[in-house]
Amino acid sequence: MANSRLLIGPLLRRVVDTRATVWVETSAPAVVTVRTADGATGTAPTFSAYEHHYAIVVVAGLTPDSATTYQVLIDDEVAWPMPETGFPPSVIRTRAADDRDQPVRLLFGSCRETTQHATSRKLPPDALDAYARRLMADPDPTRWPDLLVLLGDQVYADVTSPTVRRLLKRRRRRPAGAPATQVVSFDEYTKLYLESWRDPEIRWLLSTVPSVMIFDDHEVIDDWNTSAAWRADMREQPWWAERIRSGLASYWVYQHLGNLSPDEIAADPVYAKVAAAEDATGVLHEFGERVDREADVAHDTERWRAVQYQWSYALDLGRTRLVMLDNRSSRVLVSGNRAMLPPGEWSWFVDRAHGVYDHLVIGASLPWLLPPGIHHVEAWNEKLADSRRRWVAKVSERLRRALDLEHWASFRRSFDALGELFARLGSGAPGGPGARVGAGPAYAPPASISVLSGDVHHSYVARARFTDRSVRTPVHQLTCSPIHNQVPAAMRPLMRLGWHPGPAAATRALARSAGVRRASVRWKRLAGPYFGNAVSTLTHRGRSAEVVVEGTTSDGHLRTVARQPLSDDA
Repeated sequence: MANSRLLIGPLLRRVVDTRATVWVETSAPAVVTVRTADGATGTAPTFSAYEHHYAIVVVAGLTPDSATTYQVLIDDEVAWPMPETGFPPSVIRTRAADDRDQPVRLLFGSCRETTQHATSRKLPPDALDAYARRLMADPDPTRWPDLLVLLGDQVYADVTSPTVRRLLKRRRRRPAGAPATQVVSFDEYTKLYLESWRDPEIRWLLSTVPSVMIFDDHEVIDDWNTSAAWRADMREQPWWAERIRSGLASYWVYQHLGNLSPDEIAADPVYAKVAAAEDATGVLHEFGERVDREADVAHDTERWRAVQYQWSYALDLGRTRLVMLDNRSSRVLVSGNRAMLPPGEWSWFVDRAHGVYDHLVIGASLPWLLPPGIHHVEAWNEKLADSRRRWVAKVSERLRRALDLEHWASFRRSFDALGELFARLGSGAPGGPGARVGAGPAYAPPASISVLSGDVHHSYVARARFTDRSVRTPVHQLTCSPIHNQVPAAMRPLMRLGWHPGPAAATRALARSAGVRRASVRWKRLAGPYFGNAVSTLTHRGRSAEVVVEGTTSDGHLRTVARQPLSDDA
């Protein structure tokens, strides 16, 4: 084998009981070994695709309720840690065998452009950089997050840095009509991850805090899968076929594979094919094409189940259940029957939402609850887009794209279904979570339900109020965005006005004039909106829940901008 070095990583992805997964990209084929200070080890050969080389190593034999440093060896040569960085050693931390009484801390956020020296516009300091520096100064891993939850736009295929644009300009062979400043091929996508994840502080943070991720639109293109008409228009572009298959294939390699537990990786049919192939380029090429085609039959449950690859996933930490939802790739876009999730995946989600836990957390890149004034505009637009009058539908489609009206509010069937599910769980209906109460059919409802989201480039906390008075569980929307980006200054007053009763009443009347029925849930803002770069921490202790939103100061530190209890026991 040629001499190989570590290009990206290590990324510590999942820690499950006494096993952990570590993801790396290397410069050439190699055997990758992860070795901890307390003797746990794991080894895996790289797999190759598009002349790039990757490994996901399962480390077994970790000690419960411990924190241990680790090394990464490439062909038996130590490649990590890199002493010259001066950063603390990377650590794998496990929870106790019976971890029901341990607190659970989820660090979350979305929308991160590369660090300031690589971007063309002045942005406030990167919140994740700031968080990493603070963690480096804290020697006690028991105070660190259990999981970093990244909620979309981890990379921007359509808004690239000067460094990537210079690379694209030098490329001679690109598809006809390919946007000059946007990535299209798998190899071009790799440059986005190289630039973003080799940021020194981010690299250390990802090597030390377990992480899970889900895509939003910018991993592919702004407003991805807004509507059926949008999909049809994009397929007319000569470069689109390569863009969509490369975006999906690279997301699987760089982000999704690490979302899986060790057992799920072993059972994943795509990983089996990739690992068995001498060159997995063809496997991933076909996979990217197939997954995009599957969205065309998302409305047909039987056909979709026969072909689908599911990006949504679920995991438990202590008495907390996290369900991460794909809001993008498998949307049902049939006029009059739109849905965020196809019927088969919605059934899977409902199954995972039931179980034995204290806290339910839904990770969805798009907010379920928007400012009410904006929500009603989106619901109005969806109703008009389904109009039988062609000119009305056509104008509404243009407005949908121009104003990004494609959140849960504009998929009203899914918005209502999610609220109904929360109401059922929160009322202790049969089949719900928790322990059975007495001998009757009732169940103890969860202590809290939280929806974590990003996308909208500002942060806020809102509480849902249900017309069903039997709902006892507090249900909150926790939106944290951006980690490193910004909303145009001209948009901020509109976003603030969206929360005010007057504009909300006016847009509600507009929606009703188009025939939009009244929702069974209303909501009230508790904190925000905050427009700076931010990260948030959701903490569960027993049956109490609290969220803290932290924004960056001009000198790159973090300050608390909101602290909100989320459960009746907090």
